[in-house]
Amino acid sequence: MEIFNIHDAKTHLSRLVERAAHGEPFIIAKAGRPMVRVIAIDAPLPTEARRIGFLAGEIRVPDDFDRMGETEIQEQFEGRE
Repeated sequence: MEIFNIHDAKTHLSRLVERAAHGEPFIIAKAGRPMVRVIAIDAPLPTEARRIGFLAGEIRVPDDFDRMGETEIQEQFEGRE
């Protein structure tokens, strides 16, 4: 995320607002210290962004997932019989 000091933000405010509106958030800093983050009004808030379960129903885990490769792994540790 790009950081702009207050003077640059004031000078280029309309250009920066357009960038934020198109999904490019930025930070405004004062004396090198970040003060605010500017994002589009319709961007999801951090508390609204949920990623857990985003692939629900899209993939299937095999019933024997925890035993996949069991024979090969056992052979590597114990040697071939």
